[in-house]
Amino acid sequence: MKKSLLFGLIFLGGAIALLVSASKDITSYASFSDARKSGNAVKIVGQLDKTKDMVYDPVKDANSFSFYVMDKSGESIQVILKAAKPQDFELSEQIVVTGKMKDNVFIASDVLLKCPSKYKDEEIYIKSQS
Repeated sequence: MKKSLLFGLIFLGGAIALLVSASKDITSYASFSDARKSGNAVKIVGQLDKTKDMVYDPVKDANSFSFYVMDKSGESIQVILKAAKPQDFELSEQIVVTGKMKDNVFIASDVLLKCPSKYKDEEIYIKSQS
């Protein structure tokens, strides 16, 4: 009886620890205007605003990359990532930035890129043949 009680308590403690650690990682999706209001860390889905400049000078500071993202509501905001510029960044179809707003700049702690499918050109070719 004591072994099963001990096992149950250990299992319960592990489950609670797992829930607590998972809850710290939860970040909600928002727009730039929502991020401005909340002040908390959020994820913003958008596209690279190619009409504005990207700034990355690895000689000056290899861990500073600045670019603009247009969220789904059409608002374009400067994003600063304190990391190296991701490979094939310009080719991304969609960008998810995680971070917080500071003044009118989004400070990103993480960037996730959705790159074009390698089958996309093939799909366009097939559609144009029919």
